[in-house]
Amino acid sequence: MQRESMEFDVVIVGAGPAGLAAAIRLKQLDPDMTVCVVEKGGEVGAHILSGAVIEPRALDELLPAWRETESPLKTEARDDRFLFLTEKRAFKLPTPPQMHNHGNYIASLGDVVRWLGTQAEALGVEIYPGFAAAELLEEDGRILGIATGDMGIDKNGEPGPNHQPGMELRAPYTLFAEGCRGSLSKQLMARFNLRQGIDPQTYGLGIKELWEIPAANHKPGLIEHSFGWPMDRRTYGGSWLYHFGDNLVSYGFVIGLDYRNTWISPFDEMQRLKTHPQVRPHFEGGRRISYGARALSEGGLQSIPRLTFPGGAMLGDAAGFLNVPKIKGTHAAMKSGMLAAEAVAEARAAGAAEPTTFTDKLRASWLHTELSSVRNIRPSFAKFGNLGGFVYSALDTVLLRGRAPWTFHHPHADHEVLEPARDDQKIAYPKPDGVLTFDRLSSVFISNTNHEEHQPVHLKLRDPAKWLPVNWDTYRSPESRYCPAGVYEAVGVAEGTPHLQINTQNCVHCKTCDIKDPTQNIDWDAPEGGGGPNYPGGM
Repeated sequence: MQRESMEFDVVIVGAGPAGLAAAIRLKQLDPDMTVCVVEKGGEVGAHILSGAVIEPRALDELLPAWRETESPLKTEARDDRFLFLTEKRAFKLPTPPQMHNHGNYIASLGDVVRWLGTQAEALGVEIYPGFAAAELLEEDGRILGIATGDMGIDKNGEPGPNHQPGMELRAPYTLFAEGCRGSLSKQLMARFNLRQGIDPQTYGLGIKELWEIPAANHKPGLIEHSFGWPMDRRTYGGSWLYHFGDNLVSYGFVIGLDYRNTWISPFDEMQRLKTHPQVRPHFEGGRRISYGARALSEGGLQSIPRLTFPGGAMLGDAAGFLNVPKIKGTHAAMKSGMLAAEAVAEARAAGAAEPTTFTDKLRASWLHTELSSVRNIRPSFAKFGNLGGFVYSALDTVLLRGRAPWTFHHPHADHEVLEPARDDQKIAYPKPDGVLTFDRLSSVFISNTNHEEHQPVHLKLRDPAKWLPVNWDTYRSPESRYCPAGVYEAVGVAEGTPHLQINTQNCVHCKTCDIKDPTQNIDWDAPEGGGGPNYPGGM
């Protein structure tokens, strides 16, 4: 069926901090420029659950008068705590300089992007939520936009009774701000060889809960980070607790996806951390109101790919602009979007096919200086283990001030390091109590995740025959543990006929399976627009 087409000056994929900052900056530079943003979530912010600590530096540059508006940045950071945990005790350590939060804000990141969306629309940006960018449009070696996915396709890939073909959104420049491990960004990196000579990206999985607690227990502005237990000495991970808003607590746990022990379950590690004597009191008398998960690009400066290609650029966490030691990416994503917008405006004025000045602008910016100063922190944990990484990070930060004459590298991708099941001891996790700790299915339920039942499966095995001899026989189905939503199940085990069951309806779009599968046999494709989690405003 013939698809309709719309023409713009710039198309942006993803209505997160990077994409919306780029859209706003483009319209500031040229109010007559036509800018379109497509977002796979049912509304702007629908796929973003996070009480985030936000550094306002980029926002100050983009919208200098933002404090005079009704922005969602209301809770100022006040009390920083940095803890090392053993199984029963907590030791307060000096907060590392890069984790100081004076002048920052705690807010719902979903509400922040909703607000940025209104700022963009006020400038004339067209935003289309509920439309997933599913296909690259390319002619003569240049990207000329994207096509949104068809609606109403059945499980066999055939048009159903409510079928509507996707739209072609064409533009001389397309910016990809899909977030970590974006499906089209992954294709672009392969198509234009953007990772040649670049370190492999390394990722973390962030699993998040939002709690409402009694006012008497609420400490607005409290920020508490921890590392140590329950992770072993060779597994990178840690937690956050942020008190903000109206009696809200954002709790999250991040584990590096370069973990080796196949028996690790990130979800269950996150649940049992809540039972620690230091952590449990934060939740007393409260109730869990939402849940989510998302992969994070943790490789830093040495893992950022070439950013531009004929017809566009990658920005935000799609490219890897995250400051891991700061545990912040919003300001970096926004700044990358602003720099990309400026490069596109220059390329458009010069009639150039590629916004090549984006890279030069990045290297001359405070963002590059910031990422360069912490480039050795994350790889030091992989190189020296958790204790050695912590000691090195202190030396790098305090003595060398991020100016070490060497750069550590990421020698392998995360999927390459998983150990066979026979080489590690199985982990016995405590059963959830339904009050403080929970199971996967009840967690997915409060994420409001939904996918149209009859649409094609968006999680695909490239070679289904690999699962039994590799994933089961060697690793005992690691996908059934690393998935935080219960999408993957090894069934038929008791009967001696193990096989993989994929519950795509549960998928919260974290992308972990696309990253961690040991043979890279799982591809995450964009489902029908509007599918996935749905986090309402205030979360």
